[in-house]
Amino acid sequence: MIWKTDFNLEGLNNMNQDTMVSHIGIEFTDFGDDYLIARMPVDARTVQPFRILHGGASAALAETVGSLGSTLCLNNPAGQTAVGVELNISHLRSARSGYVYATARPYRLGRRVHVWNIEVKDEQERLVSVSRLTMAIVEREK
Repeated sequence: MIWKTDFNLEGLNNMNQDTMVSHIGIEFTDFGDDYLIARMPVDARTVQPFRILHGGASAALAETVGSLGSTLCLNNPAGQTAVGVELNISHLRSARSGYVYATARPYRLGRRVHVWNIEVKDEQERLVSVSRLTMAIVEREK
């Protein structure tokens, strides 16, 4: 198991109240030994003017899942924090309704850099986007 912090889905979702994450409807739905899953609605908050999923919303979903994944993998969460350095996303298919689901799995969890693979799929399990997120692990400012 990769997680260094004990957590549950209710706690993850409560942590995101009153943030952009909750504003666009992202909620964590599942996790396992080496993955974390969140879903996001395809609705008025997350679509672009042509009524398909906005690429920026997909990017926000991917970064949310990977960032929180890194936070849960920190060896010293009181003294460290995970910050995004780079997000690369390829949009493969449009989504018009329902939910999209992001699954984040690490490629590498180093002492100073974490790299995540995030796949976003629609409710029919079709790949909507793929992302690579690089996180820097830095000391918290005192």
